[in-house]
Amino acid sequence: MAICQNLVVKEDTVLQPVVQISLDITEIDEALSTAAMAMRAGVDWLEAGTPLIIATGMDGVRALRKQFSNTPIVADLKTMDGGWLEAEIMAKAGATHVVVMAQAHKETIRCVVSAGRDLGVKVMGDNLACPNMVDGAKYLEDMGCDFVIHHIGYDERRGIAEAGGVMPNPMDQLREIVDAVSVPVQAVGGLTIEQAVSTPSYGAPLVVLGAPLTIDANSFKTAEGDIEGSLRLICENVHAYGDVSIT
Repeated sequence: MAICQNLVVKEDTVLQPVVQISLDITEIDEALSTAAMAMRAGVDWLEAGTPLIIATGMDGVRALRKQFSNTPIVADLKTMDGGWLEAEIMAKAGATHVVVMAQAHKETIRCVVSAGRDLGVKVMGDNLACPNMVDGAKYLEDMGCDFVIHHIGYDERRGIAEAGGVMPNPMDQLREIVDAVSVPVQAVGGLTIEQAVSTPSYGAPLVVLGAPLTIDANSFKTAEGDIEGSLRLICENVHAYGDVSIT
């Protein structure tokens, strides 16, 4: 299954930006209702977030695929081992994109990439917790990942802030990451709405919206307020940006 019509590649160097919502929710019904709201607002890709997968297994992915038959779905299991098997399970459930961690053994990354090629799913490599984030991004590209997720983790951000330090932000090194690789980049982890919308201007065309923008980071539930209205405005701004060069 290869549902990727929302990502337009021109001459292998230019992409139209897409908006992805991270469904970091623990209940399938709530994930489906939030996804429907996001699609009405103009979101392009859906993500079965790690909390949803942990809480519901592949049932959450299958439910999303059943309701949104033509929408790209990212399964964010954060694979660390059993690369081929996990990629196959996610692909059979309806995922079009799977996530493997840079900190996994190189054989695991190789297996996920190989499975992706054979099963028709795209592989997103995540540089979370890499000692050198730029080197981690380059390594993921060298291993054959189709996308790089430049990711500052939830616990890392909170721990540093609680200790009185300056909370790290993906924007800190985003331009370095983009310059270091030739695959599309996505910035994840504690972004404000303004920062998320600005990522295409850094050469990172995959805009992801999750906690705390649309998901309550403390409860893993849909945030309160006019989320649909906010999402619609975000989508309009991102889509209006135009083509993004990734060379």
